[in-house]
Amino acid sequence: MSVDLEERAVHGHRAAAAQAGVAERWLAKLGIVPNWRKDEMNSAADGIDPDTGGPSFDPFMPFTNLGPVPSARGDKREFGGYAHNVDAGRLFAGTTAQTRGIYPFPAASGARVRGVPFGRHLHTAEPIGLDPAQWLVDGLVTNTGIWVQGQPGVGKSTAAKRLLTGLVSYGFTGIVPGDIKDEYTAIIKEMGGDVFRIGRGLDSLNPLDLGPMRAAIQAAIGTQRAQLLSVSRGRRLDLLEALITIVGGNRLTSTERLLLATAVDIAEDGHRRAGLPDPTIPDVVKVMEAGPDQLRKIMCAWTDVEYAREIREFRNTLVLLIEGPIAGMFDRPSSFSADANSPALSLSLSAIEDDGDDVVAAAMLCSWTWSAGVIEGRQAAGERRNVFQIQDELWRALRSTPGLVEKSDRITRLNRHRGVVSLQSTHSITDLEALPTEADRAKAKGMAARNGVKLLGGLDNAEMDRLHAITPFTSRERQMTVRWSAPPTWVPGQRHPGRGKYLIKSGSRMGLPVHVDLVPEELELYNTDGAFDGIKRGGHRAA
Repeated sequence: MSVDLEERAVHGHRAAAAQAGVAERWLAKLGIVPNWRKDEMNSAADGIDPDTGGPSFDPFMPFTNLGPVPSARGDKREFGGYAHNVDAGRLFAGTTAQTRGIYPFPAASGARVRGVPFGRHLHTAEPIGLDPAQWLVDGLVTNTGIWVQGQPGVGKSTAAKRLLTGLVSYGFTGIVPGDIKDEYTAIIKEMGGDVFRIGRGLDSLNPLDLGPMRAAIQAAIGTQRAQLLSVSRGRRLDLLEALITIVGGNRLTSTERLLLATAVDIAEDGHRRAGLPDPTIPDVVKVMEAGPDQLRKIMCAWTDVEYAREIREFRNTLVLLIEGPIAGMFDRPSSFSADANSPALSLSLSAIEDDGDDVVAAAMLCSWTWSAGVIEGRQAAGERRNVFQIQDELWRALRSTPGLVEKSDRITRLNRHRGVVSLQSTHSITDLEALPTEADRAKAKGMAARNGVKLLGGLDNAEMDRLHAITPFTSRERQMTVRWSAPPTWVPGQRHPGRGKYLIKSGSRMGLPVHVDLVPEELELYNTDGAFDGIKRGGHRAA
């Protein structure tokens, strides 16, 4: 029993000494030395053993008799090694195999990405910035496209609005060409931007209008003026061909394309000589019906009857743009012009949301072309202001007619060279797989893969399999994204697990799971469920 008590006493003494040693080391870092330690140091300096009171012998005395332990910054004296600034440690990266034994680290992951304050890391609570333009400069991505995908209601438009607000604050111009649900009108008006409503009886957009390019063309001279005219002509013809394809349902033949281009040139030349503004589609129809020699030569028809018979089908398709489903929207002069100094611009298409896919596709394609004209017009005028462009509900414009994927892809392919950050949003990869032809489906998948950043909300297993063929995901990333797709129970009143949660993915590197918290102003401006504000929890409607 006595031996046991003695061992306990020894262990207690050792534990107390260890605790005292830890406390002493922390005090030493602060530059504080206890009085009893100073007495020991003085005794040791005099060669006296503090325990026995006699002479002491220590073979390591030259190394230990160095005086008080200095602080972390050193002694503030001559030759004391005092450092006014302690630099941060260097950052090293390694795999779990290379760093085994010291992994996992009880610290943040060290993402350190910069840009618009987007949200916080789900696991480390680090602030995460999202800005493809900044990431391009930092070498994290090779292009500035963002592909946003998620189930309806998980917050795709919220993520786009957060980026829109941040990038406009950084000096970008926000452009929303084709706001089919009128989701961005409130935030753009709040930022002091301009919103134009396209529809029957509302604003109209002339596909042949030079728009923002007009000022740059008038200011240019020589070869630069000829180049700008050529670019504008090509874009207008491209858009007009796309509209005819949507309405007619078939691609134009080479003869029809030449006939259309010549008729547009004749109408443009006539308006320029008469001092009139840009021609409209009815003006092109009038030129075609008049049958000048240039058009008769193309159709190889020299009599009026032969010429009328040859152009009948194409002429009727062109008249559908004036009298068909999209009548009143694109057959008049443009009723608005973009302000070069506006922080944000939007073309609202909510007036035709319930129309057929052909009407929506025509309107969205015209809006995209107008947006490209705004960007090119500013660059031609020497205004190198970066642009953030949002293409929402992408699937509605692409699935109506074969060949529209190529035209949409052409509009956004050179964003990196134009200083444009583009965001394309859709619900599912199956929207792209439902395109009319195999060539369109392949081009659409390539367009999705070419975006440098993928921003994903809650998705099901089948959708993750399709995305995995484009961008590789780890098993944990797949499980996490699938868990966000639906609540785990049927208990009402719970927050949807996917609301405000996104996985930022770029290439094959690990994704960044982010949670976005909205401030009260954002909760009001970004709300897309306003139609259900009269319903309270529990199933009772407000009075």
